[in-house]
Amino acid sequence: MPSLRDFYSFQYSSIIIIAALRACFEFMLFNITIYFEKGKVVYHSMFCRYLILPFRYASAQAGSVANLEDAKKAIAASNEIYFQAFVKNDASIFVNPYAKDCWIMPPNAPALCGPDAPGDFFQTAYTKFGIRNGKFITIDVYGISEDIVAEIGFWKLYYAGNIEFGDGKFLVLWKKTPQGWKMWRDSFNSSRSKK
Repeated sequence: MPSLRDFYSFQYSSIIIIAALRACFEFMLFNITIYFEKGKVVYHSMFCRYLILPFRYASAQAGSVANLEDAKKAIAASNEIYFQAFVKNDASIFVNPYAKDCWIMPPNAPALCGPDAPGDFFQTAYTKFGIRNGKFITIDVYGISEDIVAEIGFWKLYYAGNIEFGDGKFLVLWKKTPQGWKMWRDSFNSSRSKK
C-alpha cells in the first residue's frame, strides 16, 4: 500500500511537470522574435512559428523533390555531353556546365576558381595530359538545399584510341542559377595509387 510520503512525492512531481509545461507554453505563446528576411524586419510569435512549422516543412519538401528531379535531369544531360569537349577539342562544351563562381579542385594541385577556371582546366587536360574522352558513372544525387544538390560517382578518362588514362571518384555540388543547374564545386581524385 502506498504511503502518505509516496502520495505527496507524486503530487509534488506532478506540480513541477505541469508548471514546466505551462512555462514552456507561455514562452512559445508570448515570446516575440525579430529576424531579417530578404532585407525586411519580420515579427513572429514563437507559438505561431511552431504551429506553422509542419506545414512549411511539407511545402518545402514538395518543392525540394521537384527541384531534385529537375536537377537530376539537368545533370544527366550535362554528363552525357561533357566529354564531347575532349572528343571535338571544343572548350565551350566543357565550360558551359560550370557556374561563373565555380571551383575546380583537382588532386595534388591548387584549386582553380572563377569564370576562367573551366577553360584553364580543359586546356591543361587536353594539351598536357592528352585526354580525349571519358565518362561519368553517377551513383547518387541528393539535395543539400533548395538550390544546391550534390552528385557523387565515378569517372574514367581515356587517351586517343580509347586507351585508359585513369579512373577515380568525384563529388560535385551543383547550384541552381538563372542559366539552369551549373557545376559549382567540382572535386575529384584517382582510385589508383601514386607511382
